[in-house]
Amino acid sequence: MDISYIINQLGEDRRDYFNAIAPPIIQTSNFAFDTVADLRKAFEDEMSTYIYSRGINPTVDILRKKLAALDGAEDCLVFNNGAAATFAAVLANVKSGDHIVSVEHPYSWTKHLFEKILPRFGITTTYIDGRYIENFERAILPNTSLIYLESPTSWYFEIQDLEAVAELARAEGIVTLIDNSYCSPLYQKPIELGIDMAMQTATKYIGGHSDTLGGVLCGSAEMMRKIFLSEFLCIGSGIQPFNAWLLLRGLRTLPARLDRINRTTQKVYEFLKDHPRVESIIYPFDPGFDQYELAKKQMKEAPGLISIYTDHETAQEIENFCNSRKYFKMAVSWGGHESLIIPKLSSMKMEDFDPGVKEHQMIRIYVGLEDAEQLISDLNF
Repeated sequence: MDISYIINQLGEDRRDYFNAIAPPIIQTSNFAFDTVADLRKAFEDEMSTYIYSRGINPTVDILRKKLAALDGAEDCLVFNNGAAATFAAVLANVKSGDHIVSVEHPYSWTKHLFEKILPRFGITTTYIDGRYIENFERAILPNTSLIYLESPTSWYFEIQDLEAVAELARAEGIVTLIDNSYCSPLYQKPIELGIDMAMQTATKYIGGHSDTLGGVLCGSAEMMRKIFLSEFLCIGSGIQPFNAWLLLRGLRTLPARLDRINRTTQKVYEFLKDHPRVESIIYPFDPGFDQYELAKKQMKEAPGLISIYTDHETAQEIENFCNSRKYFKMAVSWGGHESLIIPKLSSMKMEDFDPGVKEHQMIRIYVGLEDAEQLISDLNF
C-alpha cells in the first residue's frame, strides 16, 4: 500500500465529520445506543464497535489503521507508551513456568519486566548475544514461549537476523516480538520478515515533536484480538484520543522528517568518523560496523542515532564535553525535532565510573531536524 495514501487517506472518511481536513478528537468516555439489542450486539464484539473509550475510540481507530498498514500488519493496538505495549505483548504470551529468550542490552523497562516482575510467576529469561543465530538455537528450552528482539538495539546497535530468527521460532512454536523503534516501519518491516509482533515507541519518530507519548503494537488480527480482550482492556493502558490525534498529526510529516534526519545523520557521521578526537564510532551503516551487510539487507536507512567513544579519559572530561554543547540538548529518548546527547555515565554513580571499562565512556548522539552545519559546528571540539 502506498505510504502517501496510508498517511493522508487511509481510515479517514471526512463525510463522517463535516468534511474536516483534520480528523476530530472524539473526546468521550462512552457511546450511547438506541436499543438494548444494539447494546447487546456491541457487548458481543467490543473490538469491532464503539462502546467505551478504554477499548476502541474513533480517533484512535484512524491511527490504528494507518499504523497497521505502515507495518504491513493485519491489525494494531495503540498504547499510552512503548513500555505498556511491550508489557501487554509479553504478558499475553507467557504463563507461569515459561521461559523467554531475549537479546542482551534490552530497553531498561523491558529488562525490569524480565528481571523484577515476571520472576514472581516463575517465568525466567535468558539473555543472549543476538548477533548470532546459533545463540538463539542454544538458548531455546522446552518451555520457551517467547523470543524478544531489539534490532538495532539503542546504544550498541546490535542487529539480529530477523528472517532466520523468525524461521527458527516458527519451527519451535515460539512467539516473536521486536522493538522496532530505531528504524520505524518506514525503514524496517519486521512483520514482512516473519516476526509475529512489531512494537515501536510512537513517542519517537511517529510523534516527532516531543509532546506526546505512545506505543504501537502490530501483528495478526488474531494476536491483536487476543491481547485486546485480555491485557489491553484489563490494564487500561490504551492511548487517549487527544494523544492519538497528536500522533496522527505527526504521521503527516513522518517521511519528510525521517528523510531530513537521515540525510543530516549521514553528514554528522562522516564528520565524526574522521574527527581526530573520536576514537571509535558505532553506526549500523558504517562500512566498518561488524554487521554492516546485515544492516544494509534488513534496513532501508539508519536514521538519527550514533554512538561514539572520544579520547576523554575521566568522567569529568566526558561530563564537561556533554555540558558544553550549545545545540545538542541533554535528554533521554530520540525521534523528536531536537538533537540530543547523552553519556552512558549519566545512569551510574560517579564512584562507579571506571575509565578502564569502555562502555562507561560511551556517548550517544541523536540527530534531529536542525541544519547539519549547525550540529557539526557544535560537535567540533
